[in-house]
Amino acid sequence: MTRTPALLAVLFAALCVVPTADAAAQGAAPAQKPQQKSAAPKPFTPMDPLVAIQKANDYFNSATTMIGDFVQIGPDGRRSEGKIFVQRPGKLRFEYAPPATLEIVADGLSVAIHDRKTATKDVYFISQTPLKFLLKDKVDLQRDVKVVDVQSDPNSVAIQVEDTATFGGTSEIKLIFDAAKFQLKQWRVTDPQGYETVISLFNVDLNKKPDPNIFQLTQERLPNTNN
Repeated sequence: MTRTPALLAVLFAALCVVPTADAAAQGAAPAQKPQQKSAAPKPFTPMDPLVAIQKANDYFNSATTMIGDFVQIGPDGRRSEGKIFVQRPGKLRFEYAPPATLEIVADGLSVAIHDRKTATKDVYFISQTPLKFLLKDKVDLQRDVKVVDVQSDPNSVAIQVEDTATFGGTSEIKLIFDAAKFQLKQWRVTDPQGYETVISLFNVDLNKKPDPNIFQLTQERLPNTNN
């Protein structure tokens, strides 16, 4: 709130009032005890990378389901949002809210990217996608991908991994966790061409189970095996 000059003057005057010797002798204003200084905050100590990786593994392996809201920022800066549903192992669904027309569904073996506007659908093996390791039955980051960097600050922990087996070449994924609760709140995917997509998660529910029917592909599975 912006304080007016008059209010600032009153506050300044009140802080500058000091009882005179006569007033103190008459007991008009008892002297106040000096306030004790609060302890200085402890310096931040970065989380040990191996501890961070284990916490990430524990987070992914502690729950097999997830329902939440997401906001996506594409390489061109466009913002889209929708709902995300996960049923591990292997099943995932992104439902984009209008005006976006995309729908992404993984049924356990394949991932279909469906554009409702153009009525086209591209289908790939899950093993070709950059987030395949998050859909495994048992997640082990150091075994499944190459961990290239771990950074932490008082608010978040970021684990950057590299996957050389994705469609088109090597992808980089940065997983960002809340430092206090160590819950996944964002990931950033950089594709082999260097384009970055950012997904932020909100209102995540790890207890409610998605309807299994939403992970079904609507047509015969025809995986794209081109590299």
